[in-house]
Amino acid sequence: MRLMPSTATDPILPPMPGQRLARGVARLLVSLDHAVLTEFVPARGLRVDLISLGPKGELWIVECKSSRADFACDRKWQGYLDWCDRYFWAVDGDFPAGLLPDDTGLILADPYGAEIRRMAPEARLAGARRNRLMRDFARAAALRLQRLQDPEMLSAGVF
Repeated sequence: MRLMPSTATDPILPPMPGQRLARGVARLLVSLDHAVLTEFVPARGLRVDLISLGPKGELWIVECKSSRADFACDRKWQGYLDWCDRYFWAVDGDFPAGLLPDDTGLILADPYGAEIRRMAPEARLAGARRNRLMRDFARAAALRLQRLQDPEMLSAGVF
């Protein structure tokens, strides 16, 4: 499945298959008015591929799976359910989607875009956890922006 035409030389195409899926998913989420962070740590020992903050404060987590083996070796995904209002898998058109749990969302993606094939059920976060996640999301986004604006701070050990 190709959501947008590809050019033979895309100089900013991420090198890893999961990163390519994440790029397409991020484009989808931004089109839904979500703010997106990749490689976010909601709690010690957990790192999600994408987390998004929607216009009404909803938090979605998306895990990108590039192959059957990638899915089979993921032992942490159920721990992510406690850190979002909706949980999705993102896969490409060749992934055997029947492997994915029916009670999770499904996004079909490529490096250029994505579409929601199955909306994830909503499980609203408790207020205190939502507040903490939103604060952590804001701090992570601000620090990443600062690194882009002043990369020397990173090499100086400030971040």
